[in-house]
Amino acid sequence: MKRDYYEVLGVSRTCTEQELKSSYRKLAMQYHPDRNPGDKSAEEKFKEASEAYSVLSDENKRAQYDRFGHQAVGGGMGGFDPSTFQDLSEIFGDLFGFGDAFGGSRRRSRAQRGADLRADITIELKDVITGKTTEIPVRKTEACDSCRGSGVANGKQPQTCSACGGRGQLRYQQGFFSVARTCGTCSGTGQVITDPCKTCRGEGRMIREHRMQVEIPPGVEDGTRIRYQGEGEAGIFGGPSGDLYVVLTVKEDSFYAREGNNLHCMVSISLPQAALGTEVTVPTFEGDYKLKIPPGVQSGQQIPIRNKGVPVLRGRGRGDLIVHVEVQIPKKLNQRQRELLEELASITEVDDKHDKRTFFERMKARLQ
Repeated sequence: MKRDYYEVLGVSRTCTEQELKSSYRKLAMQYHPDRNPGDKSAEEKFKEASEAYSVLSDENKRAQYDRFGHQAVGGGMGGFDPSTFQDLSEIFGDLFGFGDAFGGSRRRSRAQRGADLRADITIELKDVITGKTTEIPVRKTEACDSCRGSGVANGKQPQTCSACGGRGQLRYQQGFFSVARTCGTCSGTGQVITDPCKTCRGEGRMIREHRMQVEIPPGVEDGTRIRYQGEGEAGIFGGPSGDLYVVLTVKEDSFYAREGNNLHCMVSISLPQAALGTEVTVPTFEGDYKLKIPPGVQSGQQIPIRNKGVPVLRGRGRGDLIVHVEVQIPKKLNQRQRELLEELASITEVDDKHDKRTFFERMKARLQ
């Protein structure tokens, strides 16, 4: 008596397509005749699993089977549809050569895409603000000028592989299935080069070094990747070139710290300047900026300078420059300084009764 297809594959009746495919793949690899030569029991289990998968992987057949059972899809191998296996290369790749198992052709193209390249550039924070154009050396393979990337001598053509007859695969009979494997002579391309190009020795590519101009837009961040399409390694035998990825590293600045599109810096003033107010010079990448410090400024207070930060990458506007004020308390005083401070202390009272915040709230505000 024929077993239930779901039982054969070891899945539930509500299984997903991916669960179905995964279960079948495990069974097929376990019982495939190529792995069990001469084992009739394994061959029967493989055919049973293949029959079950051919039905359950088809949406319409699965619906009919769920309603009416085996009779809905035919008896014996009547439910086994070889057309279902046209996509088995997605399940097995080239492991068992399924691409040609039912008469299809799996000849590989000689042309292959070139590899991607990476170049690292270290830039200054100033370059982030203003943008930069620079040149970098790039060493890569490029298509051979003599054969234009074909690898074949001028005036010659690749020859049909005699081992596989140009199919790119060799077929073997294994029990129930006709198994195809990639031809080792032509590596699956169906062609061999008998007259290679003397310049590149049949490779179709040559290594060259040239300088490439790189445009760094304002607003980039540390780790930004800039892609240059087609600037990587040349393709093999006429295939498309890979891409070049320029990866940026931004050096830490001795004066500024970046936070998003904002810049932060610190200026130091004396105690009298903090009490009376003053004007300080803040260096920016566009020149010096005169910043007025209001009277009574507190140490740690932040004063923003609008639109002096980092430009928005490929957008409009800029962040701000946040100036952190540090009030310096002298560690050593001469006699006159001490007298003046003592006199100031005698006529000055600290009144924080109006501040309703708790001690911890005030400390938190100071640290921000």
